[in-house]
Amino acid sequence: MLKLTGACMILAGCSGLGFWYKRQFAGRVRALRQLCDTLSLFASEIRYGRGTLPECCEHVAERMSGAYGAALKRTADRMGENTGESFAEIFRECMEMPLGEMPLKDEDREEFLRFLSAGTFGDGGMQLGLIEQSREQLEIRAAALERENAGKCRVAVGLGTMGGLMLILILC
Repeated sequence: MLKLTGACMILAGCSGLGFWYKRQFAGRVRALRQLCDTLSLFASEIRYGRGTLPECCEHVAERMSGAYGAALKRTADRMGENTGESFAEIFRECMEMPLGEMPLKDEDREEFLRFLSAGTFGDGGMQLGLIEQSREQLEIRAAALERENAGKCRVAVGLGTMGGLMLILILC
């Protein structure tokens, strides 16, 4: 009876590890989709609301929750203080913590922040173009990851379960 209980625990633990890896693979795709949604909100605020980037941060922050929305709100508040810092500096600094917590690679973060690279913006059209380019690249990356992860997720769960079965056979 004790062996059976131990075998069930080993199998459950190894299968759980496989499901954990599956969730990790899906987490990056979810994070990329969230960044795409944020850039879409920025684009629509610029396109239809004719807002500046600091105003867009405030409006987008109202629609976002958690640390991500708080960072956008902090960006808008700091821009309202007129300390002389550029929007790019403040945005990067405020978004450092929420972006660091997301399961993203460095190139994903840099792609999200790429619209800041033009420095001072001439007009809304240029801002909109850079935001749309970043969003499209993140969408492409997310779609490719979804296709790639479909197989990886099955393998992770399968290997976890099979590893647990093999461990049970070795120990018993």
